[in-house]
Amino acid sequence: MTDKSVLVLVGSLRAASTNRQLAEAAVALAPEGLALELFDGHHALPLYNEDVDVEGGLPESVVAYRRAVADADAVLVVTPEHNGTMPANLKNAIDWSSRPFGASSISAKPVAVIGTSFAQFGGIWAQDEARKAYGIAGARVIEVERFAVPNSMVRFAETHPKDDAELVEQLSAFLTAFAAALDEADEQQAA
Repeated sequence: MTDKSVLVLVGSLRAASTNRQLAEAAVALAPEGLALELFDGHHALPLYNEDVDVEGGLPESVVAYRRAVADADAVLVVTPEHNGTMPANLKNAIDWSSRPFGASSISAKPVAVIGTSFAQFGGIWAQDEARKAYGIAGARVIEVERFAVPNSMVRFAETHPKDDAELVEQLSAFLTAFAAALDEADEQQAA
């Protein structure tokens, strides 16, 4: 396996969110060959506005975000579900990474989406919406095992995800499958 840098975006802006904790656990559990790095700057992105998206006049937060996405080999999104869909800040981040059309930082970039939610299905609707939006934006959505953790507020009320043995096993398996999917995608592109 070739070493891969993976940018990790957390859809929740709350410092103590269970999705941030899940992302931290993923960073700690990354298998050999994957270097996961949390990106905290997408909270500073202004709402996408084509009038602001002008070369030479972009806000520094946009420049830094697009550079981080472009420099990464892949993106792992960890998102909660807000009112049955992805959080607005995550959709905004997708929009900023999707421009300029055809030459964007997310174009052909491998992306996987996981998450946890208080809801009984673990935020699968938000994950599906994020996958759809990334696909339309031009990313290469990696469809590996679904990873959605339900009832997060109860399950992680007193236990960090990294200390939940069952979750550690499942998250490790997901990350291994993600790494294998990235290698397979590289092999297909090289062929």
